[in-house]
Amino acid sequence: MTDARTPTSHTLPVNGIDLAFFDWPAVPGSAPAPTLIFAHATGFHARVWDAVIAHFPHHRVLAIDLRGHGRSGGGPIADWREVVRDVAGLLAALDITGAIGIGHSMGGHVLLQCAADAPQAFARLVLFDPVILAPEFYAPATQLLRDDTPHPASRRKRDFASAEKMIARFEARDPYCLFNRRVFEDYCRHGLLPDPAGTGGMVLACAPEVEASVYGSSRSNGGIHDAARKVDIPVLVVRAQQSDLHDFKGSPTWPQLAAILPKGTDMHRPDRTHFHPFEDPADAARIIAAFIG
Repeated sequence: MTDARTPTSHTLPVNGIDLAFFDWPAVPGSAPAPTLIFAHATGFHARVWDAVIAHFPHHRVLAIDLRGHGRSGGGPIADWREVVRDVAGLLAALDITGAIGIGHSMGGHVLLQCAADAPQAFARLVLFDPVILAPEFYAPATQLLRDDTPHPASRRKRDFASAEKMIARFEARDPYCLFNRRVFEDYCRHGLLPDPAGTGGMVLACAPEVEASVYGSSRSNGGIHDAARKVDIPVLVVRAQQSDLHDFKGSPTWPQLAAILPKGTDMHRPDRTHFHPFEDPADAARIIAAFIG
């Protein structure tokens, strides 16, 4: 689906950094409708949602580059609640209330915590495979990696001569080969920035050390289950195929998450991987549209 709208790019000083976001206005003549807020997964950026956003021309849409991703400032992350404070600060600065939040993976975790901390911000949430694991995952004695073991994401290739070179390098690789072609190209074209060293080439907008730090700090918000119990708005949890935590295509979402939400609904989609919105953006859009009415 094509979208005649062109988003405008903005940054706001929030929580000590410049946080970037993209704003799609509703098409002229649209009836009043809630603003849609999109939050992306670790290592991605706001514009991976373009193909989903195209299905909602009658809504104003904001898609956020989370801390250290896309065009937002900030370096490696030690605590996911810092990202929550960024997003909550942005929504407050923009006077956003009664919005529909749509989050994927880490973005889903962040929006759910935001909804607990700022109940006026959202009227509904749609969470695609949020990284909210079973309570025992957050036990203080557990570690994702040894302190002296860097996450494999830190070794990602960071520099490319062009977006076309990045596309050619990854298009046949798992999981990128599963992505809808438009989403994959949006990921590559909007996921690179000019090399600040002045080489004429491009570098990843989410530096490998930032991506690695997000994975490495994934146990940091041990209060997420208590937060979930306070979110008294309709929340749809869309879970992908189950597997173990070492399979990045499997669902990391605790199967009981929807059950502890006061108004939670669980949707299990074993036909989809963790990258559901990237694989089939039209299907993701249908799920969102059906839930928000």
